[in-house]
Amino acid sequence: MIRIVVGLGNPGKEYENTRHNVGFMVVDEVLRRFRVKDLREEALSLVARVRIGGREVVFAKPQTYMNNSGVAVENLIEEFSAEPEEMIVIYDDLDLPLGMTRLRLEGSSGGHKGMESIIRTIKTEKFPRLRIGIGRPSRKEDVVKYVLSPFSKEELEILRSVLKKASECVVRAIELSPEYAMEFCNRRDII
Repeated sequence: MIRIVVGLGNPGKEYENTRHNVGFMVVDEVLRRFRVKDLREEALSLVARVRIGGREVVFAKPQTYMNNSGVAVENLIEEFSAEPEEMIVIYDDLDLPLGMTRLRLEGSSGGHKGMESIIRTIKTEKFPRLRIGIGRPSRKEDVVKYVLSPFSKEELEILRSVLKKASECVVRAIELSPEYAMEFCNRRDII
């Protein structure tokens, strides 16, 4: 049973529409869907509570910056007396092309610094995660520069569809189960 949804990103206007903040964007999309506008500062995150499937679910955007996401996630788990497997983490993935989503029940960080921080801090890889493809840079530019850059106009068209699909994926994981939601989330034909 999912009780906490964590979207990864960096706080601040300068990072708002960057590829690295796609986790925040998915949380925002779900909150928009449920007409929730107010987030409060709590457990080192911006937090909103939403009733989905007859129960309260916490949506969080950590404010500790990507590379220290584990500190906020640990605080969220403690604050809301949750187990890691009751949480789903949403983040950007360079190894998936833009337009693809992948829901997994557990696994390694895949080199993602935010996920590395979470796994190291909470000492487990056993929690669901939704990876949102952002693709790799077309030329050999610095990956850090790429993930901290905004989406192009063409990419934004695809991103809108991805955010809708990802929000539906999150809701299905909450209402039914992450296992059930995997079939929908991992299909290629949605976009």
